[in-house]
Amino acid sequence: MTDTPELPEELSMKLERLELLRYGENPHQDAALYRDPLAGDRPCVARAKKVQGKELSYNNLLDADAAFECVAEFSDPAVVIVKHTNPCGVATNANTLVAYQKALACDSTSAFGGIVALNRQIDKATAEEIALLFVEVVVAPDANKEALEVLAKKPNVRVLLTSTMPDLRASSLAFRSIFGGILVQERDNTVFESEPKVVTKRAPTAEEIADMKFAFTVCKHVKSNAIVYAKGGATVGIGAGQMSRIDSARIAAEKGGKRIVDSVMASDAFFPFPDVVHAANEAGATAIIQPGGSKNDQESIDCADRHGMAMVFTGVRHFRH
Repeated sequence: MTDTPELPEELSMKLERLELLRYGENPHQDAALYRDPLAGDRPCVARAKKVQGKELSYNNLLDADAAFECVAEFSDPAVVIVKHTNPCGVATNANTLVAYQKALACDSTSAFGGIVALNRQIDKATAEEIALLFVEVVVAPDANKEALEVLAKKPNVRVLLTSTMPDLRASSLAFRSIFGGILVQERDNTVFESEPKVVTKRAPTAEEIADMKFAFTVCKHVKSNAIVYAKGGATVGIGAGQMSRIDSARIAAEKGGKRIVDSVMASDAFFPFPDVVHAANEAGATAIIQPGGSKNDQESIDCADRHGMAMVFTGVRHFRH
């Protein structure tokens, strides 16, 4: 590897402390929020205006950032609910209230105490529905007066307004600390580099393609190993962060139950074995989107063909650690 303008041999940063936090991930850890000078004026949680609510915690900021970055992927109105940095429900709909209801239906148990992010102005009806659930943070580009009046009745809920949404395709750097060093990489600023390639005998329907693209976009924001089932522009089952991909598939199917029937499955990385294809079929999914690239790809393709499923390859992997 050689130096690039984005990754020079020397990288200097002067961090400005914005605020001390109550504590870190746990009460015995001190913590603070610092401004990243390289972020410029890009809309983000760190620069958002808090219009109400308690002091933000370290975990609140991590989760709110995860939710906001995920919801920013969608051009259509969308809602993302996050718990412990993983989406537990995502949906798109022209009506943000419907989008919220569909996102919540994915895993209402996990949504309790979570973070809600929208990529549109919060209206009164959506605010009223959000207020029925215990949430820690609501983040959106804006909220109308009536929505703020509704949320004000929940004074502990932090409401963050970013004014606009970021362009996730813009180049930027991501930082991660390890003991003794800082890992720096280009931010994952793409979902697809080209149209997914059909690899099975059966091509997906237009509805399946739409849901597969949606599910794969969500997959980008789920901790690997990630499996996402989706139907009708909404997640219906999510399996996150397991050491084995088949375990993620089983968890996602268990959470989705009968809603998995006639859904599609997305995976953030390739299948080393056809077991996940079997699991998708048993759960009731009809199509699969995955990066491809395993030496055993043909076994997974053959398995999908035997089940009459459609499968497409993206050629792009989205590990998230």
